[in-house]
Formats: sequence, structure tokens, C-alpha cells
Amino acid sequence: MSEIIFEIEALTDNLPNVLEYIDSELEKMDCPFKVQMQIDIAVEEIFVNIASYAYAPDTGKATIKIVSDTDEPQVKIIFIDQGVPYDPLKKQDPDVTLSADEREIGGLGIFMVKKSMDDMFYEYKDGQNILTIVKKL
Repeated sequence: MSEIIFEIEALTDNLPNVLEYIDSELEKMDCPFKVQMQIDIAVEEIFVNIASYAYAPDTGKATIKIVSDTDEPQVKIIFIDQGVPYDPLKKQDPDVTLSADEREIGGLGIFMVKKSMDDMFYEYKDGQNILTIVKKL
């Protein structure tokens, strides 16, 4: 098992750096391109949410851990911040049968992450939001 840790200021301007880091690690794991794209979309949604809401109106750090296991062809990406406690998994999924005009604003991004990842879980521990996504390779 390997664990790689990346810490960065939680600013939307840093998203390209986060994606570059994630993609370089996924390429080392021979991650299929389609899976990498799904992970990139999930990472973008989660990181932008941290940057936009966790510390508002201030800023803070985001820690991203990538955990892989040679015994199991999957990757775990763990996002950690010390911002306002928030469990995005408790938000009710949007009713995607409604038109965009009829739906409430928000929640579609996390819904897409939940649908595209194999597992996703949240915990608040020691003053930290810890959101983990899991994707089989």
C-alpha cells in the first residue's frame, strides 16, 4: 500500500495544480483514461467546493491523500480541510427527472461524484472534514 500526501492552499486558482498532481499519480498506476477523467471531474467538484465554502470568507489549506494498494486495483483519494463542518453526503440528491428550471440550485455536482465513484464517505474528526472517494481501476 502506498500513500502520497499533497497540501495546497484551498483556492480555486490552484485547481490546475491539484489536477496535475492527481493525474501524474494516476498515470503511475496505469489508470485507464476513462477512469482518470471520472476521477478528475470528482476531484474538481470536491476541491472547488472546499475552496469556495470551507473557509469562506477566509482561506485555508486542503490536504489531498492518494492511497493505492497493489492487492486491490483501486485508488482512494482523501480530501481533508479544517473548515466549517459539512457532510455533502447528507444533502438530498437532486430530482434529475425535473427540468433544470424546476430543480433547486446546487447539489448536482456531488450527485455526479456519488454516481461516478465506487464508494464515497465522510467523517468529521479532530476538527477536520475528511471526504474519501474510491474508484476501482
